[in-house]
Amino acid sequence: MLKKYLFLTKPGILFGNFVTTLGGFFLAAQGAVEFLLLLYTLLGTTLVVASGCVVNNVIDQDIDSKMQRTQNRALVKKTITPLIALIYAFVLGLVGFGILWFLVNAYAFAFAALGYIVYVVLYSMWSKRSTIHQTLIGSISGASPPVIGYTAVAHQFDIAALLVFLAYALWQMPHSWAIAIYRFEDYKNAGIPILPVARTVLRTKIECLIYVVLFTLVLNGLYCFGYTNILFLITFNALCAYWIYLSLLGFKAENEQLWAKRYFLYSVILITALSMSFGISYISPAPNLPIF
Repeated sequence: MLKKYLFLTKPGILFGNFVTTLGGFFLAAQGAVEFLLLLYTLLGTTLVVASGCVVNNVIDQDIDSKMQRTQNRALVKKTITPLIALIYAFVLGLVGFGILWFLVNAYAFAFAALGYIVYVVLYSMWSKRSTIHQTLIGSISGASPPVIGYTAVAHQFDIAALLVFLAYALWQMPHSWAIAIYRFEDYKNAGIPILPVARTVLRTKIECLIYVVLFTLVLNGLYCFGYTNILFLITFNALCAYWIYLSLLGFKAENEQLWAKRYFLYSVILITALSMSFGISYISPAPNLPIF
């Protein structure tokens, strides 16, 4: 039973947000990591994300029953009731938000709240079922954890925080669409109007390429504004060059599902490597740039 409650929080999503929160924290720390603050930030953010994922499971019961990869979830199989799941989500959220408010700072709390509201209300309850722009809306919640990590240390929303927010939001688009191409029939059967289903796979590939280029350009701003070193610049652009190459390969892929799976997996590798590279990307002294 414990395993069912764990999977209700979507461990894969938890891990992804854990890594991006860590990346934002490393970027702001500039090599001077305060480990207790890091622990509070990671724990609080993970619990908030877990709470949102549990609520998403409750909302998506009907959709999940129609998709092969989700039809065995606990709420679909009715091994956990919606009421118990919502109580579980409430406790997770209460503890997570409490940690961020009392042990981190108001900036981290605010971006956690932003991500939570967007994911639960604007994405899960509305846009996922009704508009092709669902991925764009949902990207706001996906871009919040690295900003939580950054503002936990910086105590401000500055140029670097803005660039990180924009870049991680842009990354969400090709990442999510790759899943939708790979699991095309699942999304079609569930009636989810995500781009490959609502339009065409070809249009999705074109937009994927555009967003990968935009992602690359935006995050290069960290070096241009003096937040990262030359090692980061070289590493990051090498990773992105290969993602662009994979994007172009998609236009002549004979097996679109196989290509999409590879494309998705690389997006995960790239964002993980990027987030970890912030731990060695710092410069000295730390920059002093405009605050919003």
